[in-house]
Amino acid sequence: MKLKIYADTSVFSGCFDKEFCESSIQLIDEFKNGDKIITISDLTVKEIENAPDNVKAIFFSIPSTFVEYVTLDEESKYLAKKYIAEQAISGKYLVDAQHIALSTVNRVDVLVSWNFRLL
Repeated sequence: MKLKIYADTSVFSGCFDKEFCESSIQLIDEFKNGDKIITISDLTVKEIENAPDNVKAIFFSIPSTFVEYVTLDEESKYLAKKYIAEQAISGKYLVDAQHIALSTVNRVDVLVSWNFRLL
């Protein structure tokens, strides 16, 4: 069984970031080769629509046979609000909470995001 990985937009834009380039490109290549399945949400698709063309090109380079699409549903919205209410995630980061909730609800194996800050 192939590893299912939820990737947010930062993974695609990371291909053009000095700090994350190597890891992002390696992961994208694993998706392109079918070594791993990428899970993409409607949130990520909306973010990609507003991304620069080079980021869109990376996104669209992954064959659709290795992509699983998920949608922000009521269960994911509820869970995201619960993460915020329990202060696991700051209320300033609702979309990030939704990405995490989508990963949980859809039982992906790994969530990959370069959106983090060390405290």
